[in-house]
Amino acid sequence: MVNLWRSLRFLVVSVVLLGLIYPLIVTGIGQLVFPYQANGSMVKVNGRVVGSKLIAQAISNPGLFHYRPSAVNYAANGSGGSNLGPTNPALIKEIKGNIQTVEQQNPGTPVSQIPPDMVESSASGLDPDISIQNATLQVPRIAKSTGLSEQYLISLINRYKQGRLIGIWGAPMVNVMKLNLAIEQRLGK
Repeated sequence: MVNLWRSLRFLVVSVVLLGLIYPLIVTGIGQLVFPYQANGSMVKVNGRVVGSKLIAQAISNPGLFHYRPSAVNYAANGSGGSNLGPTNPALIKEIKGNIQTVEQQNPGTPVSQIPPDMVESSASGLDPDISIQNATLQVPRIAKSTGLSEQYLISLINRYKQGRLIGIWGAPMVNVMKLNLAIEQRLGK
């Protein structure tokens, strides 16, 4: 019986420490040190939240940069990839469909120049960044739709380009929300 009471006391102390006190301390530190990030890196325009710079959104406007395809239709509450293997016919069909969409949206783009992140879903389905090649291939479509010069759009990509993590991991990327907000600001929207 003594062991039972010890076990129950240990359980109660553990639940209070690890389930209440520790999360409150970590949340408090996050709010004090990194309030913007701790609250989801929400982006506001004119005092209104327009999204998070960490989560992709569905965009169909030809005058804006498009995110990577999403296996979860950009639903943050059910994020995840398709989990289809590389030889799965459903994955092959999905990628072929995405290639057709890219060709329709960006006429004249050779299939051999389409980067993987333009036709393949990310692991989370919500990646906010695209490769520099992906962004660059979208420039003619956006220029035609908005009337902005291709040079201006390339300068935006260069301005918001993020390098490799600590100089060695990953590929240079660009945040789509930052690009689109800059376009909308330039167009006065």
